[in-house]
Amino acid sequence: MKNGIQALKVCGMTKKEQIRDLIALNVDFIGFIFYERSPRFVMNSLTLAYIQSIDHPGKTGVFVNESVEKVIEVAEKAGLAMIQLHGNEDQTYISTLRKQAGHKIKIMKAVRIGIHDAVSKEQHSEEISEQIRAVQNDVDYILFDTDSKGYGGTGKRFEWSLLDSLDIPLPYFLSGGISRDNIGDLDTISHKPFAIDINSKFERTPGDKDLDRIREFVSNIYKTD
Repeated sequence: MKNGIQALKVCGMTKKEQIRDLIALNVDFIGFIFYERSPRFVMNSLTLAYIQSIDHPGKTGVFVNESVEKVIEVAEKAGLAMIQLHGNEDQTYISTLRKQAGHKIKIMKAVRIGIHDAVSKEQHSEEISEQIRAVQNDVDYILFDTDSKGYGGTGKRFEWSLLDSLDIPLPYFLSGGISRDNIGDLDTISHKPFAIDINSKFERTPGDKDLDRIREFVSNIYKTD
């Protein structure tokens, strides 16, 4: 891919035919949101048995402040390859989840980055670094997303240059307002993401993806210079 990107994740899937289209596009990770307050809550549209039947190696479940037991139950019944924690899960929670899940399921922790003025930017960077250090031994990936009261889905991007001030010891996913118009700005980041995570900028309505827009995006990021 271009810009040093190695993988692509499309999150917030709710429709069977669109999932089939993404598989045909060879998208690396397909995200299902198991957070009831999300407009993309997958259980309003699909069953765990159906998700289990999907033949794809990158099925990812997104959870927000859910009990460890429930996360494990859903992950097993849905046949998930990765658990994405997008809430306020702390070091103790993640360590417990890792012990119960083992290493057969990958774990990704979302770190939310706010929009700050120059004075507080350095302090915010240190806070983010502390969050990463606290969980880095028990997760496989970090995901950086724009901070919001609703735990994601803002369609807004944070200042990507802040990532260059962080020590990021794990491969990371970049999320938050990524679109065809700003993907070229990845050239400004020294520490490139392992993957990008797209969602709301590629929808007609929440959970209803615009596949033509995604196909165009995929075509562009796979082009060689």
